[in-house]
Amino acid sequence: MKKYLFLCIATFTNLIIYGQVNRSIRPAGSEAPIINIKESEVFTLPNGITVILSENHKIPRVSFNLVLGSNQIIEGPKAGLGSLAGELLMSGTEKRTKDQLDQEIDFIGATLRSSSQSIFMQCLTKHAEKGLDLMSDVLLRPTFPEEEFERLKKRKESSILSSKSNPGSMASNAEARANFPSGHPYGEIETEATLKDITISDVKNYYRGLFTPKGSYLVIVGDVTKEQAKRWAEHYFGTWQGHDKINSKYNDAYFHNGNRVMFVAKPGAPQSVITVSFPMHIKAGDKDQLLLTTLNGIFGGGGFGARLTQNLREKRAYTYGCYSRANVTEEGSYYSISGNFRTEVTDSAVAQILFELDRIQKAEVTDEELQGIKALLAGNFSRSLERPMTIAQFALNIIKYNLPKDYYQTYLKRLDAISKADILAAAKNYLTATGCNIIVVGNPDILEKLRKFDTDGAIEKLDALGQEVKELKKANISKEVLIENYLNAVTGSTSLKKALKKIAKIESLKRETELTASQIPMPIVKTDYYQGEDKEAMVLTMSGNTMQKSVFDGVKGYEEDQRGKTPMNQETLAAKKKVAGIFPEVNFAKNNVNYQLLGIEVVNGKEAYVVKFSDGVKETFDYFDVATFYKIRSISSEEGNEQIFNFGDFKVVSGIVLPYTMSIDMGGMTLNGIVKNIEINSKIDASIFE
Repeated sequence: MKKYLFLCIATFTNLIIYGQVNRSIRPAGSEAPIINIKESEVFTLPNGITVILSENHKIPRVSFNLVLGSNQIIEGPKAGLGSLAGELLMSGTEKRTKDQLDQEIDFIGATLRSSSQSIFMQCLTKHAEKGLDLMSDVLLRPTFPEEEFERLKKRKESSILSSKSNPGSMASNAEARANFPSGHPYGEIETEATLKDITISDVKNYYRGLFTPKGSYLVIVGDVTKEQAKRWAEHYFGTWQGHDKINSKYNDAYFHNGNRVMFVAKPGAPQSVITVSFPMHIKAGDKDQLLLTTLNGIFGGGGFGARLTQNLREKRAYTYGCYSRANVTEEGSYYSISGNFRTEVTDSAVAQILFELDRIQKAEVTDEELQGIKALLAGNFSRSLERPMTIAQFALNIIKYNLPKDYYQTYLKRLDAISKADILAAAKNYLTATGCNIIVVGNPDILEKLRKFDTDGAIEKLDALGQEVKELKKANISKEVLIENYLNAVTGSTSLKKALKKIAKIESLKRETELTASQIPMPIVKTDYYQGEDKEAMVLTMSGNTMQKSVFDGVKGYEEDQRGKTPMNQETLAAKKKVAGIFPEVNFAKNNVNYQLLGIEVVNGKEAYVVKFSDGVKETFDYFDVATFYKIRSISSEEGNEQIFNFGDFKVVSGIVLPYTMSIDMGGMTLNGIVKNIEINSKIDASIFE
């Protein structure tokens, strides 16, 4: 045994001495293999549906994805129609109500969803026929009930309102407007106005126009044989009839010779969202698509080692991440670079993004960069082959984009053949540092620092939905007169003296508001308490349990949640004292609050006076209806956190006009509120303010 051990040691030592690899020499690469990918079964139904089957019997599960052959239509003044119609497909059929449909889907543990151009169903193989019965029912016999139509419209209204305060959505809307015209599907932005114009007849016409079997694809993946797949496809979808698919024509994207700067204001934002983008002359299935993917991986889409991350994060610490994406589609393509940056380095970040765009067009990338991204892409490709859906998607792409039959078999070979010279040529052909749309969402204080990046020295101001911002109309009254008119309006008075006297008689006010949102399972009750001139409290409860509480007794105060109480600091207390009370405007003159009347702006179709004021902690913009002088909106920003309140349905309570509906947008979630009860001068338990 000992002799055998010595022999092993000797052999191992010789391997170290004589067989050690010289790691200073890069090993010769082997030729990239041709991937043996099992071809999907493809057949066509008499009504024009192309069926693509990818068998996989490892798991007793099967999925069916019906993809329409028509491309996107131009929705124009009814932008949002397609997405609304797609969602409404799941709202009931001639055989089933929405509730019945949901219950049957849940009973078999299936997934069934619809969109503007597809319907997808997945379930266990043993439930396939039941799942297909549900799927075909949704496809062939939708009823589009009016009540569901109105409910979805209201939900979409809330979503639009939320997007107006979400910097990512604001940047995305501006990017769409910057790159594509209104006659292109990517240039259409859903707004309150376009949503309001959509009728149930529009939805039904959309369905009849786009949902046709001719040119459509049915992708079947999973535990099913060709014989079963053919039988099911013919039985559940073979009777579907319709006209030819729609081939919409689009206006060209916006290509510029110079850089444009577009700014979307988000007052008080601690960070800037930067997006640099431009359209490209390339479409899905183009011979250069893999080359562009490789280039993008090196530039900003390849993870930690990409140039944008190395420069803007690792070298300069401007951001946690800055990434690029080559958006290549049939309808139109564009390149996009985006990231969140500290406000104070916004202009420096833009400069570095443009520098990197220019640099990659002037010199070849390094061997390490090219080999690194090739290894990453090859690994991702190989792992994707483990998913049956990938094989079916390959077959669909080959048919849709008229690709060579061996396009994916030769993927690794074509990837391996890409050279540094090819990358440089692609960069010169597809990227630009002088034809960019530079979009910044952030604090207006940085506005002038961005002017130097615009070729013409101009800055285009856009709103949250990508529309051009018009300069505020000049107010025709003074700020003092506006506040007087507001207080007169809400008290039904003819003079400020009478208004203040009436407000002084309000010893207490209690208001209960029920708040609902799609993201929460049950209503939240918000109860506001006011007593005297300076005591106020707010309590949020759900199912009777207190979630959050805020108390100010005129001298001290605290915030409370599930983690416990947090006393208000001196700065917050000082701010509270300045503007405490039911009508904070009463204290503007008395407490020397700094406020400005900025002008007149249109809010939800109404002209409104815009007043800006600061209490020392947060900055607030209040909007007063020009016709009624009621406050219809309030936007406050504190440490970058923004809240938007919209008020409506004004009613008289004990001689005071108060809103009975409100919506509260809080960082992407919109709460819709209905006031259930208001009590004026009723007794309030003193313990509320303790």
